[in-house]
Amino acid sequence: MNTLLQRIKSERLYFDGGLGTMLQAKGLAGGEAPEDWNLSHPQEVMDVHRQYLEAGCDIITTNTFGINRSKQQNWRELIEAAMDIAKKAVSGFEGRYIAFDIGPTGRLMAPLGDLDFEEAVAIYSDNIRLAARLGADLIIIETMNDCHETKAAVIAAKESCKLPVIVSNAYDRQGKLMTGASVAAMVAILEGLRVDAFGLNCSFGPDVALEIVDEFAAVSSTPIIAMPNAGLPRVENGSTVYDVSAEEFSEYMVSLAKKGVSILGGCCGTTPEFIKKTIEKTKDIPVKPISQKHLTVVSSYTHAVRIDDQPILIGERINPTGKPRLKEALRSENMGYIIGEAAAQADAGAHILDVNVGLPEIDEVKMLKSTVVAVQSVTDLPLQLDTANPAALEQALRIYNGKPLINSVNGEPESMAKVFPLARKYGGAIIALTMDKQGIPTTAQGRVDIAKRIIETAKEYGIDSCDIIVDPLCLTV
Repeated sequence: MNTLLQRIKSERLYFDGGLGTMLQAKGLAGGEAPEDWNLSHPQEVMDVHRQYLEAGCDIITTNTFGINRSKQQNWRELIEAAMDIAKKAVSGFEGRYIAFDIGPTGRLMAPLGDLDFEEAVAIYSDNIRLAARLGADLIIIETMNDCHETKAAVIAAKESCKLPVIVSNAYDRQGKLMTGASVAAMVAILEGLRVDAFGLNCSFGPDVALEIVDEFAAVSSTPIIAMPNAGLPRVENGSTVYDVSAEEFSEYMVSLAKKGVSILGGCCGTTPEFIKKTIEKTKDIPVKPISQKHLTVVSSYTHAVRIDDQPILIGERINPTGKPRLKEALRSENMGYIIGEAAAQADAGAHILDVNVGLPEIDEVKMLKSTVVAVQSVTDLPLQLDTANPAALEQALRIYNGKPLINSVNGEPESMAKVFPLARKYGGAIIALTMDKQGIPTTAQGRVDIAKRIIETAKEYGIDSCDIIVDPLCLTV
């Protein structure tokens, strides 16, 4: 295991603070891109890195937050300069790391905006491949306010490098992202994508972070990161100031550490003094062991649905079996009819919607992907992706905005070999059918044996038993 990854899972680590805040103090003008200083003022950027390192932080973030090829023609040059500055800054400091910093593209994801999912993945992949080649130690995806763009960045990181990946989203006072995702939904998505640590940054001060961290601690089985602002900004005499002092900030960070946050840092307004005081006051607070919650959860882009001791209703009207009108709608790609069925089931109280477009005469790969996008445009219910076509399943899993239910896998090795790698990569709870080549066993024990086989095989793929939902295939008497 990567040494840094071991530390992320077991130690208290410290990020730096507000890089932009420090550059503004050095003369960065309003409206001027901080990333341009990698070329025009490299010594000033390096000095900020070194100040945070001298304050005691373990990880510095590169000055790359706003860099991507849809913004800057010279994005490669800017990243190369940022990595060079960071590497020079950490030289001479033992056991310190460089986090390649990724922020939002600045564009809205489709259908709200013009940024296609795969375009977002490609933009982030270009940055990450270059950073990994230049020697980054980990990837931090931060200040994300949309779960779909977050997912695109995570997939890009996972497909472009083998470095640890940390995600930090920007939540409002209600614990929601700008596009509506709750903490529980983000935990489901990010744990499904196998992120190494996640949490929150920016937005508000450490007082709000304290409230939101409780939600993380209740459902997360992954290390938590908190990098709040130094309170809310205001302008005094033409300068931006914040309403929380370094002393106050560090006291809040003590509370965050005691609540189970193992990775601490700062965002806007936090200077090296904030980080130094935080380290002094929290370094001896024991790190809480990560507790495995073993929750069976699926999510949409707004909320999570826990499959536990209460009945969960799955609407199955979007399934062509025995439905001639739906068959015709699929053949003619009549999305109006399909989304009407989705909306009606949501209105009727369904918790999850099944999506099955399996007809021999249509392109199931294309149609399942299109249907998932269309249905998610009219309802925020989690979806059950229902297909026996591995290619269709992968495309739907990739584009799905949330953590879906996957229908299904059975006891055949071929079935598990097709489904489990996809569930491992993209996340999802899986319906396990207690049947194999011999069909459905006639005894209860026969079905239990198949269920055990599926659960054990899932473990070999790194899939926890909480993500396996066994369907014993009850027959009529």
